[in-house]
Amino acid sequence: MLTKIADVTTVHAGRYLVRLCKHFSHKVPAEWQDKQGQITFSMGVCRLQASNQSLRLRCESDSQDNLGRLGEVIASHLVRFAEGARDREVLQVVWEAGQNG
Repeated sequence: MLTKIADVTTVHAGRYLVRLCKHFSHKVPAEWQDKQGQITFSMGVCRLQASNQSLRLRCESDSQDNLGRLGEVIASHLVRFAEGARDREVLQVVWEAGQNG
């Protein structure tokens, strides 16, 4: 399984985690609690973990193309949600290669 990880700095990590999971749950399986969530797409899985200072995104897929698409979908929605929020913020999603296994 190929993976990539992004740690996105934000004090609203829990809010964005829930919003992403709820948004995608209308089309694909998603589950969440206050500090963790998972969204399962046909192209792979994104696991989310919220802390007081950041939102960790861990994408997993069986191909590099699918992993790239999955990361783009998650990142673009997260950035859009943050820009449209009441207390608007600009988020940086920088992906790093995860440990494959």
